[in-house]
Amino acid sequence: IKLDDESKPENAPQNADRLVKRDQVDVLIGTVHSGVQMGIHKVVVESGTLTIVPNAGNDVVTRALCAKNVFRSSFSNWQSAYGMGLALGKKGVKRAAWITWDYAAGADMGAGFKEGLEKGGGQVVQELKVPFPQTNFQPLLAQIPGLNVEAVGAFFAGGGAVQFVKEYAAAGIKAPLSGPGFLTEGTLEAQGAAAEGVETALHYGDGLDNPKNTAFRKAFADKAGRDADVYAVQGYDAAQLLAVGLEAVKGKIEDEAALYKAMRSAKIESPRGPISISPAQNVVHNIYLRKATGGQNKVVEADETYIGGKAKNAHKSKGV
Repeated sequence: IKLDDESKPENAPQNADRLVKRDQVDVLIGTVHSGVQMGIHKVVVESGTLTIVPNAGNDVVTRALCAKNVFRSSFSNWQSAYGMGLALGKKGVKRAAWITWDYAAGADMGAGFKEGLEKGGGQVVQELKVPFPQTNFQPLLAQIPGLNVEAVGAFFAGGGAVQFVKEYAAAGIKAPLSGPGFLTEGTLEAQGAAAEGVETALHYGDGLDNPKNTAFRKAFADKAGRDADVYAVQGYDAAQLLAVGLEAVKGKIEDEAALYKAMRSAKIESPRGPISISPAQNVVHNIYLRKATGGQNKVVEADETYIGGKAKNAHKSKGV
């Protein structure tokens, strides 16, 4: 059963209720938009319907509001931003600025970036925000030269990321630009030369060399007629995670205890590398440092010490 959520959070509870009560689905896979995910989350937590999140990154779903029937196969907003901050700290960056849209995802990403940078010995000296989805970046960019920072971290995506990266390059700011991978994911072609050299952190990247990824990319291209990307990988892993549970109970999905136990203990070889599930049922995976080079987000370094979720009243759970 397929249902278009139209990226409208206000319709999410009604749509999820329809799938759960009228269509009586055994499993709900969704969605992309974090606002929509929150509407879905309320319904599935109440109904107990097994749910796998294949994209939406809002931290709270697998942190404070984690539930025994909700798993994530994608990422949490905190993860890649934390990785980018940590990478800058390891490079010796002591002072950085952070720029983002002023909304929930921007707050999650900003918290991760700050935490990672501080762990590496640096600090965010200024946070600059623009209302979502506005793209009036010039007033913010004008402030950066006076901040005396060694690096700038940013979270934007889609068309906003294209415009921001171009305007950042045009402004001639000396501090290198970096950020969570969505800053350049799927946007490099449109960003052109402006993106060259921009470093980002994400759980997938171009040139990731492992047998699973090589086989996956070939099979995906043969079937879909296009190259695989991070979103294809996340969908594939949602199915892999479900398969682990179904195989463990021999298809008897009503055996909830055994099904969830198997999914929680899953160790999966993904095209992104090894993944597992945290106590809060968030995905645990590697984060890769990438550099935009010749129109690709080339993997230049991996950190294998992250990253799980955060259960209610618990510290962040991290894993290898």
